Amino acid sequence: MARISGVDLPRFKKSSIALTYIFGIGRSRAKVILSQADIGFDTKVKDLSDEEVTRLRAVISEYTVEGELRSETQMNIKRLMDIGCYRGIRHRKGLPLRGQRTRTNARTRKGKKKTVAGKKKAPK
Repeated sequence: MARISGVDLPRFKKSSIALTYIFGIGRSRAKVILSQADIGFDTKVKDLSDEEVTRLRAVISEYTVEGELRSETQMNIKRLMDIGCYRGIRHRKGLPLRGQRTRTNARTRKGKKKTVAGKKKAPK
């Protein structure tokens, strides 16, 4: 089992798919990394030699991935919240930030429904 950037890559998957288990590496970047490391796209992780894994580690170390990328993303969000811009305020309130409607939907961002008591009718 190859361990790269603190992530155990699944042994029986193709290397181009297995690299996507690393946060910050998608399908297209995985193919670029494999071509830079001179490894075939269809090679399974279990078939990689120690030398190939070492080359992969060297290429991946040039990119910002895993913990470093996560902390950078969190720092960017914190900066937006600190300067009080629109996106920062939306982050603070837990609302969608990219112009989506909130009257209906937006449940993923807003969380579980909180029922508000209905308006009382005036007595007759």
